Amino acid sequence: MKILDRYLLKTFSITFTTVFVILFFIFILQTIWLFIAELAGKDLDAPMIFKFLMFSMPRIIPLVLPLSILLASIMTFGNLAENYEFAAMKSAGISLQRAIIPLTIFITVLSIVAFLFANNVIPYAEYKFINFRKNIAQVKPALAITEGQFSDVGIYNIKVNKKSGDNGNSLTGITIHKKSTMGDGSKTVIKAKDGELISSEKSSILKLVLNNGNYYEDIVPKKYEDRNKLPFAKSAFKKYTINIDLSQLNKVEVNEEQVSNTNTMLTVSELNYTLDSLHKNLDTEITSFSENINLQTGITAISNSNKIVADSLKKFKAMPKNILSLFKNEEKLNILKTAASNILSTSYNIDASKANLENKQKMINEHYLALYDKFVIAFACFLMFFIGAPLGAIIRKGGLGLPIVFAVFIFITFHFINTFGKRISQEDGLSPFLGAWMSSFILTPVAVFLTYRATNDIGLINMDVITSPIQKLIKKLFQKQI
Repeated sequence: MKILDRYLLKTFSITFTTVFVILFFIFILQTIWLFIAELAGKDLDAPMIFKFLMFSMPRIIPLVLPLSILLASIMTFGNLAENYEFAAMKSAGISLQRAIIPLTIFITVLSIVAFLFANNVIPYAEYKFINFRKNIAQVKPALAITEGQFSDVGIYNIKVNKKSGDNGNSLTGITIHKKSTMGDGSKTVIKAKDGELISSEKSSILKLVLNNGNYYEDIVPKKYEDRNKLPFAKSAFKKYTINIDLSQLNKVEVNEEQVSNTNTMLTVSELNYTLDSLHKNLDTEITSFSENINLQTGITAISNSNKIVADSLKKFKAMPKNILSLFKNEEKLNILKTAASNILSTSYNIDASKANLENKQKMINEHYLALYDKFVIAFACFLMFFIGAPLGAIIRKGGLGLPIVFAVFIFITFHFINTFGKRISQEDGLSPFLGAWMSSFILTPVAVFLTYRATNDIGLINMDVITSPIQKLIKKLFQKQI
């Protein structure tokens, strides 16, 4: 390897590593901010917080990696151009194409690693991350309750004076307000001296066992004038058990769609297998619906049960224009009533089936998007490099000033188009392939354009194209005046 190749690789790798670490740290802080409600005030120990962050880190890579390559490319080649190192290389007969060969090989290896990471590490981490958030209540159910203040747990507001035990499951000084189903505040208050939280990883129900307490419930009198007296019922208990749905614990709002939609947890081979099953399921349902919709009309039953119709239809070579003329008046009335009823029920059935089929198609689209995303991230590494390298050579500015402006603008454009394409594809307004690759298709000509201008020593904007017509126009106007 030549000295120049080693120098370019060293310069780029140091810049890339520095930028990657800084951006990765920024995105980690953003992740903590997004899930701060699940971490703050829950007495989480250091291992659980570390595990939470470790499972959330891999999903950040598809955002950080292309942006790091783009910014590192602009900074590296901007510094080379600003310090006239490119001019020295060109005077020695080394073109830009020759200079970027070692970096192209480096980006190729990085793209392969990015694909393998997206195909193997990210699905596993996504699976562990979602299940960790979903099952955090089963691991330590007492995390939902903070000492000395009311904690919102489903339909209950729970306050305890002290938590004890290995996992904080033993509670002392318990006050519970049960929310009213009518939305008019709390009508039930439960107080107990102590209690215990009992949960199992195999069960989705958490038991709160209360000992030695009282149960207070407001009573709404039938007579309006008696309501100002605020009557209530009081009862004492030695043991009282409350069952709480674990999905409401810890305020961990993991959508069922997120949990059931496992497209982000699958590898390429698993996605292909799943897509094949989803397509077969959709085709079977469409075929079944089309076969059943005719039977629901009742026409077949009417024609088979009426011999007059069968005999009359045999006399005609073609279907008569007025089919009702083959029936008696009483039969016509029954047929019209049946038709009206069938039309109404069939329209409802079609609407319900349409919504169901659309949801299945959306699920297929989401799996296709997850499949293409694994290849898009690899191509994005190439794309960002071939945008950033020539752009840095053209603007001839290194450091963290102008390169950051260009990098952020290009990356936001890439990310916005990518998100826009995916949203349209999810709603079946565009094929998943075009939706996933839309940003790449739009920015690839930009990369080709910048590379062409950089290799031919043409600036980012040719001002002569703009100023030359203006100069000619001014020259003609002066000639006319003379």
